[in-house]
Amino acid sequence: MFYAQLQFRNPTSNNPTFSMASTFSFDIVSDFDQQELVNTVDQVVRDIKGRYDLKDTQTTVELAEESINVSTDSEFTLNSLHDILRDKAAKRNLSQKIFDFGKVESASGNRVRQEIKLKKGISQEIAKQISKLIRDEFKKVQASIQGDAVRVSAKSKDDLQVVMQRLKQEDYPVALQFTNYR
Repeated sequence: MFYAQLQFRNPTSNNPTFSMASTFSFDIVSDFDQQELVNTVDQVVRDIKGRYDLKDTQTTVELAEESINVSTDSEFTLNSLHDILRDKAAKRNLSQKIFDFGKVESASGNRVRQEIKLKKGISQEIAKQISKLIRDEFKKVQASIQGDAVRVSAKSKDDLQVVMQRLKQEDYPVALQFTNYR
């Protein structure tokens, strides 16, 4: 592989100075498009109102900051609602891994409710797994954990592309996105 070095001349000296080749990087994050999620929940609510089997169930779906709260009349209806939510999310390019379906609880009046937490960010444990994989398999690439993201840097954009392809092959419990590619 060929790396170009730039040569700068100092006007007061006859010795040329060399600078290193630039470093490229990207961030690995786990996030989702909030507006797409809002649209997904809105479509689910419209589907519930329009479907004959769900029309009289008095099902409510509320989007909070970090969760979706669902209340309905039976677990059967709740399972139908899960299918609708997953289908609508997939059509809007939202990963199924952002949903953490909580425990189904009994509510007053023979109803059930559930909190579906929305997963954002990479935990320290998963970040360590990612950086270990990069360290073990790619000697020319550096990975550093920065909060709930992992910064990957290398001198070659080609090396970064290979890392991205390799990480796409892994099955982590969170959805991974690659941002700030520069």
